[in-house]
Amino acid sequence: MGYLKITQYLYLVAAGIFAFDAITHWNDEPKPWISVGIALVSLFLFFFRRHFAKKFQDRQNAQGRK
Repeated sequence: MGYLKITQYLYLVAAGIFAFDAITHWNDEPKPWISVGIALVSLFLFFFRRHFAKKFQDRQNAQGRK
């Protein structure tokens, strides 16, 4: 389970890096829409992975109690 906890935070780091890249290059022509898109997808994946890691952990705890 350690691997899954680390990867969700890597998505958060990637979102921060791409958001920083988009902000610093915003006045360039063309606009950095790809960096904005990747940042948003990475942020979505962070919350998605966190939700399912918690769901998986809850299911394991429930099966261990039976």
